[in-house]
Amino acid sequence: MKTHRIALLTLAISTALSAPLMAQETQKKSKEPGLEQITVTAQKRTQSIQEVPLSIATLSGEKLDSLFAGGEDILALAVRVPGLYAESSNGRVAPRFYIRGLGNTDFDLAASQPVSIVMDDVVMENVVLKSFPLFDIQRVEVLRGPQGTLFGRNTTAGIVKFDTVKPGQDFEGYGKAVYGSYNTINFEGAVGGGLTDDLSGRISVLSQTRDDYIDNAYTGEDDAIGGFDEKAWRAQLLYQPNDRFSALLNVHGRELEGTASIFRANVFDKGSNDLNQNYDRETVYYDGDLEGNGPDNNPQEYDGFGSSLKLTYAFDAVELTSISAIETAEGFSLGDVDGGWFVADESGNRLDSGPGFIGFSAVTKDQMDDLEQFTQEIRFASNTTDPLSWQAGAFFFDSSFNVTSFDGYYGATTVFHENTTWAVFGQTSYQVNKKLNVTGGIRYTYDDKSLRVGDQNVDGFALVTGDATITDYAPVDVDDGQVSFELSANYRLTEDISAFARYANGFRAQTIQGRDVAFEGSPSVAEAETINSFEVGVKSDLLDKTLRLNAAAFYYTVDDMQLSAIGGGNNFTALVNADQGEAYGFEVDAQWLATEALTLTAGYSYNHTEIKDDELTVQPCGANPDFAFAGNCTVNNPRPDGYAAYIDGNPFPQAPESIFNFTARYAIPMGSDGEIFAFTDWAFQGETNLFLYDAVEFTTDDNVEGGLRIGYENFTHGYTVALFGRNITDEDNVKGAIDFNNLTGIVNEPRIWGAELKVSFY
Repeated sequence: MKTHRIALLTLAISTALSAPLMAQETQKKSKEPGLEQITVTAQKRTQSIQEVPLSIATLSGEKLDSLFAGGEDILALAVRVPGLYAESSNGRVAPRFYIRGLGNTDFDLAASQPVSIVMDDVVMENVVLKSFPLFDIQRVEVLRGPQGTLFGRNTTAGIVKFDTVKPGQDFEGYGKAVYGSYNTINFEGAVGGGLTDDLSGRISVLSQTRDDYIDNAYTGEDDAIGGFDEKAWRAQLLYQPNDRFSALLNVHGRELEGTASIFRANVFDKGSNDLNQNYDRETVYYDGDLEGNGPDNNPQEYDGFGSSLKLTYAFDAVELTSISAIETAEGFSLGDVDGGWFVADESGNRLDSGPGFIGFSAVTKDQMDDLEQFTQEIRFASNTTDPLSWQAGAFFFDSSFNVTSFDGYYGATTVFHENTTWAVFGQTSYQVNKKLNVTGGIRYTYDDKSLRVGDQNVDGFALVTGDATITDYAPVDVDDGQVSFELSANYRLTEDISAFARYANGFRAQTIQGRDVAFEGSPSVAEAETINSFEVGVKSDLLDKTLRLNAAAFYYTVDDMQLSAIGGGNNFTALVNADQGEAYGFEVDAQWLATEALTLTAGYSYNHTEIKDDELTVQPCGANPDFAFAGNCTVNNPRPDGYAAYIDGNPFPQAPESIFNFTARYAIPMGSDGEIFAFTDWAFQGETNLFLYDAVEFTTDDNVEGGLRIGYENFTHGYTVALFGRNITDEDNVKGAIDFNNLTGIVNEPRIWGAELKVSFY
């Protein structure tokens, strides 16, 4: 399998590189020689990516068009940038991001993540808000390493920053329609321009639909699951009466109805991580039922709405920026978590199950209500050409929501979460001479979280067995205040080559986990974690600016590392702190304009991560000795008592050791106003441990996915027609697992073929 996948990747790269030898050399449309200069706002001011002393990667244009051509959600960004990974066990909501190996596997709707998602200058803190659909995007920036000075707590791993296309005075827009496999129908469009001399607007819309395509073999229902219907929109107004003042209003919303994650029971044999005969991409065996009306087939529904107002005013030497935002969301997901069917007698004893052995029925539903997030940032920044530049400001965050967890055995429990944060920060840069620039920053953050348990409707079978009682839980409140800081330097070795060094400190705020209350457990609390990160790098534009080569090496330690012990013996979700986590590695980003017709990009990252705590243990797969399926997988860690596993020395969970990605674009001019093009993109994910403990069945390796897009673009009339494919080799890649009940797996999306028409107007 490994040899086969690597051979496919090698073949695709070889084909792309040989394309120019087989194509006739003709002149492409007129353009400036060299690669396009990329500007970013990683430091909350517009700068060239080559001047910022950070490891940054960007995605835009055709790369984004290709990634999301088949109706993919935000998880499509996984391994498309060196060091960046993403996965989810909650379908198209609640993605979990990882940068340089650092992330959080907690699947709860109140989970805290060390990778921050920032959309149009607004932090999306809750995991549901992080899943807002991507459309009409100008640029994606991936900031690797701690970003605590300017962006605050919970950015210890880094930031994924999205900037949408903004309104302008020029009338322009586009419409894009896609049809693909499984009756996938996507439409995306935008229109904008000047409404008056001072006011401009832009409206953007997205519709993504796919039919159910997975059969439920347990009920005999064909095409019962797997589809989705996602609608999203954004309206923006920009008021700019003069060069000093501007006001940008952003209002947006979404509606999602579809399928949660697809859990597949016993798709591994003990002692192997290969998918076995129980696995069929288009078949499941679900009996999950919370309402008494038959299997629910993993439905998922979410709505969201938000708005922001960005005000800027330029004084003679200082620019003032204010960003006010509110985000709301609500919805639910239901999952047949055991991934199969289970038959019991009146006392709950197992009579039969399938596919394979399932210890007990597990179906859960999580419902989020009344999520409200309010943020306010005020920032002052110097507005001169002096060698010394600076910015300073304050930030306020307030969030509240409640989550009700329904379980077929225990019943329902509601927990209420509240979180308030405020911070003050400052950063300054000094241009020492023409070659050396030094930057320093500091931030103080105070964070307060609380949890309150509401009514417990314990009406499940657990009352009959005596496993459940109605318990009064005392409110939990935790707070902490910490300082984050950084120091960096950028030195221009030549006009086209610079080197940088950076030290950054940051923290992830303390966290409360209340999901175990639904299963007669107590809330758990993790103390704040702190990170100290060191990195050095080089950025270069070579070969007359036709080759861009950026590289960085890093080392970081995380003290009191927050980890989530999930599943194991009783499917509990408990927060724990490890003494320390340690990681080192490097990433390389390259872009080469080989000819005017051929552009190649490539990226590679290596991450060595290690948990350091010689006393910390977790419950591995099926560890509860009272259950017949105890020890249903092959654990490689020491287990002195036969059950609990020591995790000292293990890699971080869901942290790919290596990532490689590659794209190639070749174009043949057609007349003076068009071209035929071919674009291919490939991504490789190296060895990845799915859980805190090390088990043969729950380690993946050599996952590969490729895409292809071939079409014709007419520049004069502004239209593009293309054929595309996603996961073109139809790889079955394991992305996640459930370990407490049986050997359940979660796999990637299927192969999608389709056609696309895009029309742009100016």
